[in-house]
Amino acid sequence: MTKSRSKQLVICVNNEGYAASLEKRKIYEALRDPAAEKHGMLRIVDESGEDYLYPKTLFRSIALPLATKRAVLAA
Repeated sequence: MTKSRSKQLVICVNNEGYAASLEKRKIYEALRDPAAEKHGMLRIVDESGEDYLYPKTLFRSIALPLATKRAVLAA
């Protein structure tokens, strides 16, 4: 599996309660974390490269063409 395929991209659709941390309509990288997912949470990487847990309901998965996904992850 390539590095870009192992990373999931999500878009924030609601930042209620997290307005200082999350931007609506912004694309984020989500790291797979089975333990967090069991509790309805996603591990999201922010601009600093740090990852934090947020409710999964604040995000929607997005599918991009491979070339676009690679470009987003490389940016």
